[in-house]
Amino acid sequence: MTLSVSKYGFGAAPIGNLFTAVSDAEAGAAVDAAYDAGFRLFDTAPHYGLGLSERRLGTALAGRPRDSYALSTKVGRLLVPAPTGGPAGRDDQGFDVPADLRRVWDFSRDGVRRSLEESLLRLGLDAVDIVLIHDPDDHWEQAVSEAYPALAELRDQGVVKAVGVGMNQSEMLARFVRETGVDMVMLAGRHTLLDQSGEEELLPLCQERGVSVVAAGVFNSGLLATHDPSGTYDYAPAPAPLLARARRIAAVCESHGVTLPQAALAFPLRHPAVASVVVGARSAAEVARNAALTARPVPDDLWAELATEDLIPG
Repeated sequence: MTLSVSKYGFGAAPIGNLFTAVSDAEAGAAVDAAYDAGFRLFDTAPHYGLGLSERRLGTALAGRPRDSYALSTKVGRLLVPAPTGGPAGRDDQGFDVPADLRRVWDFSRDGVRRSLEESLLRLGLDAVDIVLIHDPDDHWEQAVSEAYPALAELRDQGVVKAVGVGMNQSEMLARFVRETGVDMVMLAGRHTLLDQSGEEELLPLCQERGVSVVAAGVFNSGLLATHDPSGTYDYAPAPAPLLARARRIAAVCESHGVTLPQAALAFPLRHPAVASVVVGARSAAEVARNAALTARPVPDDLWAELATEDLIPG
């Protein structure tokens, strides 16, 4: 991928009201803080808040020099009006937004083009830099036979700079790398302090093929987000063995003057295939905290001890 991205990027799912609603002002302040902190990759998707994330991100970035940042969005879920006449409710996909739209899986050529056109309208932009095929776990055939060729054509025409796939698993991403010409993959939750399954095949393959990796979900949804591990792992209650492992890692980190979230943010970039780490945030305060953590050096001795204790690969 010839497109240059910053080592750390801003994940815009939280400003789509993921789990908790935030105001337009809070969302804009979070984006401003990320830009001011040097984050130059901004990642969103129609899925995030039924388009709310895209609208808020586009508004917050308006007026910024367009060549000063890279923006990625995703295809695979079309947003269509919800049936009328039913009771008003909230979205059931984890976003605190009105359920006035619904998501329809569509990895067809026409669906991909329509999705991108609608994303551009929400973003208020003429183009995005990166388009990712989003969560095609159960749609391999259509994603590889229609979605990828449609995006590759747009790349060849210069409409987008890079195309790729974003998933929460590494196996199908590796298949995309082997069988298509994707420029990048976004790997969520599978190249972290607690889950290194992406290192088994995907990351070496990407390094060999020159495919860039963007690591996301590096806190595994919350367990690694605080120095005293707690909360969820992959959006479910953390199993006791993983909680114990996280606490062991935190203890080793502390002996080196490093916090667990600081190590979680630094770990993915140790692999040469990883170009950037995308971190979600819902407020300027969260962005400032993450930026401060990324600015602190992590000693090599920490990684060596974690490997010796069999807590990360050697």
